[in-house]
Amino acid sequence: MWSSVDLREIRTFLTLAEELHYGRTAERLGLTPSRVSQTIRTLEQHLGGRLYDRTSRRVRLTPLGAKLRAGLLPAYEQLRDAYLDVHEMATGVAGPLRLGMYSRANGGPLLNEIVRCFHDRHPACHVELIETGFERDQFDWLRHDDADLLAMRLPLDQPDLVIGPILSDEERVVVVAHDHPLAGRDHVDYEDLAPYALPDGSLPREMMEAFAPSHTPSGRTLRRVRTHGIHEALMRVATGEVVHPTIRPFLDYYPHPDVTAVPIRDLPNSQTALVWLRTNHSQKVTAFADVAREMLQSTPDR
Repeated sequence: MWSSVDLREIRTFLTLAEELHYGRTAERLGLTPSRVSQTIRTLEQHLGGRLYDRTSRRVRLTPLGAKLRAGLLPAYEQLRDAYLDVHEMATGVAGPLRLGMYSRANGGPLLNEIVRCFHDRHPACHVELIETGFERDQFDWLRHDDADLLAMRLPLDQPDLVIGPILSDEERVVVVAHDHPLAGRDHVDYEDLAPYALPDGSLPREMMEAFAPSHTPSGRTLRRVRTHGIHEALMRVATGEVVHPTIRPFLDYYPHPDVTAVPIRDLPNSQTALVWLRTNHSQKVTAFADVAREMLQSTPDR
């Protein structure tokens, strides 16, 4: 029985145990949902019992499936890490390095120079920049191995993540429509935003509370409007539907003819940093973080 089990079957089983959704599992693995179903049925036949209960509404592990997952997951991760470690020993810093961010502003003013310097030092390794958007939990990109690094806004409270070099430290503004009541002011206080709605996305709550607190200093609750990305948020700002507390260089990254930025004088600067999984010991990740740290230390005024 054991000799007939394929490693791909184990990977499919563990991915479905995480997603509990055949469509998302298929998307992650580059398969069709029917192929995922067939693979799970084959594994169940090998084991002699059902691993999942599936209805039209939900997928969940059976007690047998939960026991199998608990036994397989640590061993699978050890196999994966052993393979990756030896692969990197053989190839060095080579292949793609995937760096994700939901906004280009998260990379800071030196990101392009950091990437160019990294390519010069490690020509066999290529940095792939990924726009992660707001539709998915940011850290799923790391935990599902769809990105190696993220450029994320701080603070973060995620025990399984390493916070690396600080990429940016920037003053705060609110972006509003040109004809908005706040548009002509020299500055605003955060209290001034209370009458207006703010855009919201699937970002870590501790980060959002620091970046755009849910209450003003006097305790007034700020209304949030669900948005699916930076460009949608900017469109809603331009029509006056929302105002967007952000960083001073935001409009350098996302220029728009119908909006303007007004300084917020009572919010502290906002920082971004490189982050990666604590279990990720890749030479590529370490090398990129080292290049970033060196360049940022050599140009502190940027």
